[in-house]
Amino acid sequence: MRSPDGVEIRLFHCHGERISIGGLGIEPFPVPHDAREPCQFLFGSGGIRLGMLTDAGHITSHIAARLKRCDAVLLECNHEPEMLRTGPYPPRLQARVGGGYGHLSNAQAAALARHLDPERIRWLMAAHISEKNNSQGHVLRALGEAIPRLEDRILTARQDEPMAWLDVDAEPEAESRPEVDTREADETLPGSSRGTA
Repeated sequence: MRSPDGVEIRLFHCHGERISIGGLGIEPFPVPHDAREPCQFLFGSGGIRLGMLTDAGHITSHIAARLKRCDAVLLECNHEPEMLRTGPYPPRLQARVGGGYGHLSNAQAAALARHLDPERIRWLMAAHISEKNNSQGHVLRALGEAIPRLEDRILTARQDEPMAWLDVDAEPEAESRPEVDTREADETLPGSSRGTA
């Protein structure tokens, strides 16, 4: 199928379908989110695997299995539950964001990170970080406590600036890591160690 301007369009299903574009393999997989047929993706080429997980309300065993053997993962760390509870969102939106079909909390993301293969993972990129209900400091602390052996491989994506290119095929080196601002709030929040939002 082609669009009116000639761009090829290919429809796919989230359950078990694999797509190839040149030498890039793409595997969609379903996630729990309040949208029609929500899915996320695994990308593979030359034996390197990149996993992407955002817009998921909770972690399933299927999600954990799909991401376990990745070399790099982009992982949603949307909110800190106490910040969401006391933040500016109305109760209905708080319930949606923190519910089982909303977005992952820092603790939920950290629980998934514990299942990653520490011998294989090169980078863990925290993404979809709420500007109102989270901070880089809270994200880095939650993930660092969950997987201390990988602390030097954890980065945070910002909404207002692009990240530097990362070499997934090489061992991370301290001097090549992009600068990350961790000066955000360091106070311990009540409930920050709980596993659900």
